[in-house]
Amino acid sequence: MGTAVGLAALGLLLNATVWGLSWMPFRGLAEAGMHPLWATAAIYAIASLALGLARPGSVRALLATPVLAWLALASGLTNATFNTAVALGDVVRVVLLFYLMPVWALLLARAMLGEPITARACVRIAVGLAGAALVLHEPGMGWPLPRNLPELLAIAGGVAFALNNVLLRRFAHTDDSARTLAMLAGGVLLGAGVAAMLAFAGASGWPESPGPHGLATLALWAALFLAANMGLQYGAARLPANVTAVVMLSEVLVAGASSWLAGAAELKPQDIAGGLLILAAPWLLPDRSRA
Repeated sequence: MGTAVGLAALGLLLNATVWGLSWMPFRGLAEAGMHPLWATAAIYAIASLALGLARPGSVRALLATPVLAWLALASGLTNATFNTAVALGDVVRVVLLFYLMPVWALLLARAMLGEPITARACVRIAVGLAGAALVLHEPGMGWPLPRNLPELLAIAGGVAFALNNVLLRRFAHTDDSARTLAMLAGGVLLGAGVAAMLAFAGASGWPESPGPHGLATLALWAALFLAANMGLQYGAARLPANVTAVVMLSEVLVAGASSWLAGAAELKPQDIAGGLLILAAPWLLPDRSRA
């Protein structure tokens, strides 16, 4: 039992670490002329192909479970919004706003799974929203609302990720590899679809060859995201939800430390204070049934 719990925690830590460092390849590819949406589609296409070849049964299982299309949509939206936000915006602010996700998860779990919203849950929602207000506040600028595209995308990504996690719980009876493939395929379809619409509208360019270095980056991160997805599937299925939430918060630490060390983000006192509130929200005053 101890070994299984340890492996589950390592799976979640792997997922959080990969996502916490993911700003680096997307920002690097964007600087090389490859829009984050095209990069998302390419990375997830490589990962999907690898999984399909390694586990042919995953393709059949996915085709036999059309309801997983909703999971693909939620996963695709998560990737498209988050990856674009971290490539274009301040990494720390984007990640902190993305991690309002537990607040949206409470609301979606009530609507879709019938889980009650307790007084403790309401406190967690209030704390999370207070943290977001601190992060977004600009002196003399009125209400602390998102004022640029990356901040809007970060919040939208958190909503999509909350939906993704609720759907994972709802579809827990389905084949593991089919769920993984659905999530990867969603990243391909949504990333390429939105990128193509922007290109047709003249708001973005069509993908160009990333060169040998870019191809190596895409292949490396395809492998890392595939491993991270499998780590999430393994860990979340074997640890209590409150433990999973705490472990996954390590993504914020990885993203914040790596981006600050690389000079890609600015840490202000209000960001730190707001971030602490957002990070506290998921496990503040845990329900007795989860304690």
